[in-house]
Amino acid sequence: MNWRYRHTALLLCTFAFMATMVARLVISPLVPAITDDFAVSNAALGTALSLMWGTYALTQFPSGILGDRFGERRVVLVSLGLTAISSVLLAVSPSYEFFVLSTVVLGLGAGLHYTVATTYLTKQFADTGRAIGVHIAGGPIAGLFAPVAATMVAVRYDWRVAMLLGFFTAAPLFALFAWRIRPTKPDRPEQPMRERIELGAMFELLSRPAVTYTMLISFLCAFTWQATASFLPAFLAEGKALSPAIASGLFSAYFVIHGLTQPLMGGLSDRIGRDRAAIVTMCAGIVGYGLLVVGATLLEFGVGVLFVGLAMSWGAPIQSRFMDLLSPAERGTGFGLVRTMYMTTGASGSVVVGALADLYGWDASFTLLVGIMSVALAALAANRVLRLGF
Repeated sequence: MNWRYRHTALLLCTFAFMATMVARLVISPLVPAITDDFAVSNAALGTALSLMWGTYALTQFPSGILGDRFGERRVVLVSLGLTAISSVLLAVSPSYEFFVLSTVVLGLGAGLHYTVATTYLTKQFADTGRAIGVHIAGGPIAGLFAPVAATMVAVRYDWRVAMLLGFFTAAPLFALFAWRIRPTKPDRPEQPMRERIELGAMFELLSRPAVTYTMLISFLCAFTWQATASFLPAFLAEGKALSPAIASGLFSAYFVIHGLTQPLMGGLSDRIGRDRAAIVTMCAGIVGYGLLVVGATLLEFGVGVLFVGLAMSWGAPIQSRFMDLLSPAERGTGFGLVRTMYMTTGASGSVVVGALADLYGWDASFTLLVGIMSVALAALAANRVLRLGF
């Protein structure tokens, strides 16, 4: 394959997404240390994480508008800059309240990236599913080393030093992106941003049956993803009595599988259809979370993590489904809007699962995820079998 500028753009967008994910994922393996330091519960820290992911979700819509107004390159650079700054704020947090505020800033910065980068890449590639799959793989790449690195740094120093991993990842990517990515031409540079926020047009888009249906599936999947990203290491360490090192290793393994299967699921969805590929991920989720709950050996946990990693690759087929439903003119703002809707509601996964763990134990909290994957599978199957046309 001849290397072209679009491949450079794809590579750097993927690594930029990785940088924003590193800053968020280093928090998960440090949950026990953070709760001990601030003397708060899992539910309290889950609230902070839900606020971070909720802010991340809310930023998706304005991200698309800002991209249309100022160009995608500028927005990605602002995203990387805020990610680096917020990582420093997390590291120096003097109180739980300041920590929560810093997670909100992190969610704001990280949330600016994905919508504009995805819209930018759809302009570069005809094989949208594969390109989106590669781009999404930036998150799992972060998961490959961030949890283990955070645990090692925290053991050697403390959790605050581990938080700086986000800064040392985002800052160099900021410089590299500014150097290698050409300025992008805004799609609507003269149109006031307030004109893009038309309630009637937004309601019309969200009320389309196929879009509403896809958002429902996305909400269920996002809820599960948020809960997994926030608490899988704690579930393995506290719920299954694994050592922090093994729990972090399995968390990294989850992201390895997640990263390897994202492009594969995206390519598969290009070939066999979005819904068929999504059904594969839902089935994997039922098996994976079920094994994590009932398993008792390291082998069973390892197999469960493998299936969960495959399950959380739902993003490639489902997000490609959104792109299929939106016209080229709608993709910037429209994709940001639907991502804001399903990710804002899905962010509740962190606080709900954290609260369930406090009240009923980790097995009960992760059994909920088995049920959610089953509901998503039933919805996809019903659409195909009953020919509902969504």
